[in-house]
Amino acid sequence: MSFEDFSYLLEKVTPHIQKQDTHMRKAITAKERLSVTLRFLATETFKSLGFQYRIGSTTLSKIVMETCAALHSVLKEDYLKTPTTESEWRDIVKNFLEKWQFPHCLGAVDGKNISIQPPAKSGSMFYNYKSRFSITLMAVVDAHYKFVYACVGTQGRISDGGVFAHSDLRVAMDRGLLHAPPEEPLPNSNITMPYMFIGDEAYPLRPDLMKPYPFRSMNKDQRIYNYRLSRARRVVENAFGILANRFRVFRSTICLEPNKVVTITLACLCLHNFLRQRRSEAYVPPAYVDAEDANHQLVEGAWRREGALQPASMGRARNPSVAAKQQRDALCQYFVSPAGSIPW
Repeated sequence: MSFEDFSYLLEKVTPHIQKQDTHMRKAITAKERLSVTLRFLATETFKSLGFQYRIGSTTLSKIVMETCAALHSVLKEDYLKTPTTESEWRDIVKNFLEKWQFPHCLGAVDGKNISIQPPAKSGSMFYNYKSRFSITLMAVVDAHYKFVYACVGTQGRISDGGVFAHSDLRVAMDRGLLHAPPEEPLPNSNITMPYMFIGDEAYPLRPDLMKPYPFRSMNKDQRIYNYRLSRARRVVENAFGILANRFRVFRSTICLEPNKVVTITLACLCLHNFLRQRRSEAYVPPAYVDAEDANHQLVEGAWRREGALQPASMGRARNPSVAAKQQRDALCQYFVSPAGSIPW
């Protein structure tokens, strides 16, 4: 990040992490505490950082956890807040339509596993399908790779669909608490449709959550629908890719307790959104995320060559409602109609 961004963060967190000097010794400054925390999140381990900063591993661990908690506390209201008004949701919808040509989209949802050391006396609760121990991060991302909702801490053995089923996001969707816009006609059409999230095949098909058609026996119209949906849903893959490659603590097993990994993850999500909103080129340089060439063919971003978080267990959501299937069919027909098609 830039010096200006670092200075802004330091000003925000100093009241929460500054310690008092004593007669015996001087306290580690807030600047050093923030610096060592960011270095840990980006590159290092406690042991190697201890040698660089001449701080004991135990003290270093405590500093990192306190600073991560402070970063989440001071940034979450501005940089990790789920929209609560219709106008805020409409801004997200507008960006998806302008950038990815997908109408009525409230965000793209997906889940990833964060590898952790086996927690004591946890049995197989955190044991995932990749034969590793992990917690699951499920998130919703807007059209500009910013996280607008996150659910982190679920045991790794649970699939994407299972995490969604027990999340407060689903509760809010079921009870109509999101304050999303009411259903309206699609652009240039008289087809009325609710506003929706988009996800992969692991998620349930609902009127407010669209997913692809099964890959067996698809016709041309269904393939076009799947292309349009996956093109818009790519933003969540890129957001996770940026997160894992800038905060490389996620690239290896985090040897901490699950609740501490949750604190670290929430701090990283806040920092990610902060740097995305500041449009930091140091954080996301040109060609770092996926793009399209003149013929709208995918040009993979640089983050894909550096690795990514492992996907969460897929599972399969079954028995969608008739209304949800009819809505997907209507959206499919809209995408191949003159009103909803795109030139390519």
